[in-house]
Amino acid sequence: MDPRIREHAEVIVDHSVDLQEGDNVVVVAPSVAEDLVVALHELIGDRGANPVSLDGSTRAARAFMRASDPEDFELPSHQMALYEEMDAYIAIRGQTNATETSDVDPEIMAARQRAHQPMLDERLGKRWVGTQFPTQAQAQLAEMSTEGYENFVWDATIKDWDAVREHQEQLVEILDPADEIRIVSGETTEVTMSIAGNPCLNDYGEKNLPGGEVFTAPVPDSVEGEVLFDKPVYQQGREVNGARLVFEDGEVVDHSAEKNEAVLTSILNTDEGARRLGELGIGMNRSIDQFTYNMLFDEKMGDTVHMATGRAYEDTVGEGNERNDSATHVDMIVDMSEDSFIEVDGEVVQRDGTFVFEE
Repeated sequence: MDPRIREHAEVIVDHSVDLQEGDNVVVVAPSVAEDLVVALHELIGDRGANPVSLDGSTRAARAFMRASDPEDFELPSHQMALYEEMDAYIAIRGQTNATETSDVDPEIMAARQRAHQPMLDERLGKRWVGTQFPTQAQAQLAEMSTEGYENFVWDATIKDWDAVREHQEQLVEILDPADEIRIVSGETTEVTMSIAGNPCLNDYGEKNLPGGEVFTAPVPDSVEGEVLFDKPVYQQGREVNGARLVFEDGEVVDHSAEKNEAVLTSILNTDEGARRLGELGIGMNRSIDQFTYNMLFDEKMGDTVHMATGRAYEDTVGEGNERNDSATHVDMIVDMSEDSFIEVDGEVVQRDGTFVFEE
């Protein structure tokens, strides 16, 4: 076993979910990630916690969805009961085929998401982390060798996360008291939004591993302007290119995409909240130095911002503020490395990817 797999497991257990004696922990992973699952179970046993493993096979999920009538989807009460009893949740991604669900009707996937939303709510109320095990499929998608992709994943994951926290805290201190944010990139993106009263969170490898972003929630009805997401988004086993959203009073009133526009439309039609933004994130992990078609990594890239349509995380919404709710949460990325800036209450805090505290 590659020793970095053990290091990866240690970061998950000790840093991301802070596993304690007696904790009930659920591990969801595909079979290709078995080495990481084994390493995790050794550590879980060392700490006196209680594991349950679930299969995370996308092939099985595809088979189920293609055989199902979307009107028959309902909350799996037995799985919900498991999540109600757990203290920590570890989700490991590791596809053997990155396009496995590409022939599942997007409307069926959206219907299943809606049925499972209470289960998502329960999971997000516990200690949780989502992470990646490097696989050949993801390496191919990133146009990298298997070894190169393994190095990429573990370089971005096995880090001094306390040092990352300190660096990113400088941006948190700028954003936390702020009211309005304006984001401009070239001639294709100019959008404003209020974050007044909503806390900005420092992601240093806890709920997402790797971490490397500062994020918050826009006030739902405050978003105005147009955004061209110039990085592809891989959703429902399909690549959406050139996604463009136009906002008025916080709602998407027009949209288009150069490729797979129907997928973008199905995302926005998931429910009422899917047409509003639930997250604004600013990427700061410069170990992630290339686009890989994996949002867990891509949204953390330095010199980028991402915006998510749909659900806002509860801890990014201040007391008394409205939280955008949805069964979906889809991140999309804007490259901010050239001809771009981020303005906070009228002051430029980042230009062409460089923050004011880095100059």
